[in-house]
Amino acid sequence: EFAARYRAAGYWRGETIGGMLREHAGRRPDAEALVDPAPERRSWTYRELDERVDELAAGFTARGIAKGDRVVVQLPNTAEFVQVTMALFRIGALPVFALPAHRESEIRYFCSFTEAVAYVTVDRHAGFDHAALATLVKDQVPTLREVFVVGEAGDHTPLAEVAGDPAGLPEGPGPHELAFLQLSGGTTGVPKLIPRTHDDYLYSVRGSDEICAVDTSTRFLVVLPAAHNFPVSSPGWLGVFHAGGTVVLSPGTDPATAFPLVERERITMTGLVPPLAIVWTDAVAATGHDLSSLKSVLVGGAKYSEAAARRFEPAFGCRLQQVFGMAEGLVNYTRLDDPYETIVATQGLPISPDDEIRIVDDHDQDVPEGEFGHLLTRGPYTVRGYWRAPEHNRRSFTEDGFYRTGDIVRRTPGGHLVVEGRAKDQINRGGEKIAPEEVENVILRHPSVHDVSVVAVPDEYLGERSLAYVVLRGDAEPLRAVAVKRFVREQGIAAFKVPDLVEFVDEFPQTGVGKVSKKGLRAAADSAQDQ
Repeated sequence: EFAARYRAAGYWRGETIGGMLREHAGRRPDAEALVDPAPERRSWTYRELDERVDELAAGFTARGIAKGDRVVVQLPNTAEFVQVTMALFRIGALPVFALPAHRESEIRYFCSFTEAVAYVTVDRHAGFDHAALATLVKDQVPTLREVFVVGEAGDHTPLAEVAGDPAGLPEGPGPHELAFLQLSGGTTGVPKLIPRTHDDYLYSVRGSDEICAVDTSTRFLVVLPAAHNFPVSSPGWLGVFHAGGTVVLSPGTDPATAFPLVERERITMTGLVPPLAIVWTDAVAATGHDLSSLKSVLVGGAKYSEAAARRFEPAFGCRLQQVFGMAEGLVNYTRLDDPYETIVATQGLPISPDDEIRIVDDHDQDVPEGEFGHLLTRGPYTVRGYWRAPEHNRRSFTEDGFYRTGDIVRRTPGGHLVVEGRAKDQINRGGEKIAPEEVENVILRHPSVHDVSVVAVPDEYLGERSLAYVVLRGDAEPLRAVAVKRFVREQGIAAFKVPDLVEFVDEFPQTGVGKVSKKGLRAAADSAQDQ
């Protein structure tokens, strides 16, 4: 009944992501679609991009990748990321979006849990040997038949040799079918996988375009990792393709890399996480680059403090839009015509009139209007369950389909949401989500560690940093914080999960039933910072 309602309302229009690109290739074939500036500038029109996607889709098909197959994609911000992703969309295979920062622990899990048939990666990136990682993972995951590598492939298949004849491409997916599996920032262990359909995801993209005034003249700089949900769809590179604009990929996030691209490519829009927005704001005054082409910048992925938000527009001279949302669905934006006070002090209104919002207390009872509570939501682009995770779904969704976001919010009289923070233990480190339990389990492998508890501590730039409280074994030699960090790094998990801070304690505060009190540990950390 909900699907019928969403179709009747025009939210789900029977589109597919691959079909959307082909439509623009027919309508605006010579318009510039994609720019990859590093190491040398490469540019493709919509027709050229569409042709390359078809050829790569044909090559994947010839190697046995079919509709419904899962393919783990771990690529930096390069043209190959877009081509691979769009080719998989076109044949109906499901990209599983990994981040460049993920390491053996995460990649092995993604490949194993999804029963992936292929893994697409790069030879080296940011000093890390991804091709060697691919060899390790392939040896451990029986379903993994193929590894495609951008660059020096070694024993694997060079992506450059995969393109085939698109004449015999099979029929693609239907709009109601799955498009991809996105990562969720979970609070327990590795991320859960979010199943998104073509119809529901394209509605959020189309709605984002309308709210953010994305059109054929938009030139969007993808600064954040392109696999993150925020730079994909809010409005992101997919939103810009949907509107027929131009996507420019930035190889780095720092002002020294991005500001010259803004000037040279006449960038009109980009998206940043709050820590990066603060760095950019601090750097604007000293830059010699012309940033006047910027019309708007979106800031989201974590809460943007009001004090930082107030500095933004005076520094850049362009419009700020705050974004608050989640890969599971609901996305809120401040509007371009909102009053200034609303833009700096709230995190926006939902995309859809059919985004249902409940703000409840600990017993799922609605709180009085204007008070803080737990955010629950359902709507035309919010999922009703994680992929193959029935137990987690019972905790994360109500019986009537509302998603428990884990966020504490209040609603203003005008309907805008104001975010206070997270109810869950999850750490939001500058937009990167860290599950404390995963890091704790890694640290517990150290022979000198008796117990560990990882909590978030406030940070001016990142929003939150991670602090590991460590209890050593009674007979253990003294251990230094740097040794704990080195040990975690050596276990093969993403660098952003390595604790920022390590403190050694004799015991943990406990709750009334004898459990470790994370709340008590956070309070102790806050108290120590105040002294």
